[in-house]
Amino acid sequence: MSDEMLRAPAEAKYADELDWLESVDDGPRPFSWRLSPRMVRLFVLGSERSDGLDREIKQKWFGDRSLVERAIVTLASDRGLLLIGDPGTGKSWLAELLAAAISRNSTLVVQGTAGTTEDHIKYSWNISMVIAKGQSRESMIPSPIMTAMEQGVIGRFEELTRSTSDVQDALISILSEKYVSIPELDDDNVVFAKPGFSIIATANSRDRGVNDLSSALKRRFNFVRIPVVTNKRSEAEIVRFRTTELLRRHRIELDVPPTLLDILLQSFADLRAASESASSDDERLESSLSTAEQIGVLEDAILHSHFFGDRTLRAQTLAGSLVGSLARRSPEDLAILNKYWHGVVEPRSKKEGGQWPDFLEGGRQAIATLS
Repeated sequence: MSDEMLRAPAEAKYADELDWLESVDDGPRPFSWRLSPRMVRLFVLGSERSDGLDREIKQKWFGDRSLVERAIVTLASDRGLLLIGDPGTGKSWLAELLAAAISRNSTLVVQGTAGTTEDHIKYSWNISMVIAKGQSRESMIPSPIMTAMEQGVIGRFEELTRSTSDVQDALISILSEKYVSIPELDDDNVVFAKPGFSIIATANSRDRGVNDLSSALKRRFNFVRIPVVTNKRSEAEIVRFRTTELLRRHRIELDVPPTLLDILLQSFADLRAASESASSDDERLESSLSTAEQIGVLEDAILHSHFFGDRTLRAQTLAGSLVGSLARRSPEDLAILNKYWHGVVEPRSKKEGGQWPDFLEGGRQAIATLS
């Protein structure tokens, strides 16, 4: 069934793994959880020999084990979980995996924006049914959060700090009281949360000042801060994992040479270092240079090579994709990339050789085209 979806949710993509884990799971399960906390952790982080399982469970999220354990423990309590960090650190992916493992449903999601209203986290009405039959539970449209409450499962709230204070205030009552009142109805006018209900929210640490969380709302959440991946080995594992999924989804047979992956990782590390040492925003790329953006650069290069190249990933194509993806402001970003190409890539290509000279030439051509 997952083959029929452009992007299958985690519970569909890994349904076989989840079924098997559920069948062998003999650990204590909080509330209505489908898996025990130990098996939830194993599903997210992958199995090891010491787990003594008859089959391998692949790692799906790459990060500190203690962060995942704290997130799971939080969801086993009556507090909400807030995953906070820079863009591209895998907050949403971790939230999806946790919801899939605990509830077998990660799709009860509210996307926080400036246009998100209280109705999006509580309920709204089917106007035609209200006109025909009046207001009733049948004519009410529950939000994903209310549905999660009724089913006793995990609801998700993406980009919490992008929603207005009115929406955040409505969320406080849900997290505190664990019910939603429906004053428009005379009977059956309260929806109580069933055991197992919780909320996983995500927030971008760069959105400070957009709609800061109130101290009251902060008290209802346990914070788990997701750090930027700085370890090259971990970052390489993430990029390989996502790239393998991409190739499988597009049914593309194309090798990613390890040397090109090393060049991509090194380039992002160099650009991050330059961004950290810059004295003003004009000297920093607008891009956050996250792991997710590395994956985007590689995806762009792979698809370009498959559809318009000779189905071989080459350094020139990778360089063009990197420049095209990161040059968002003109002329500021182009000037930064041009400085990097002349000051770092050119000397490295002369010193190390290999695929660096082709990477140098591809970047020069891309910068010249966009300038």
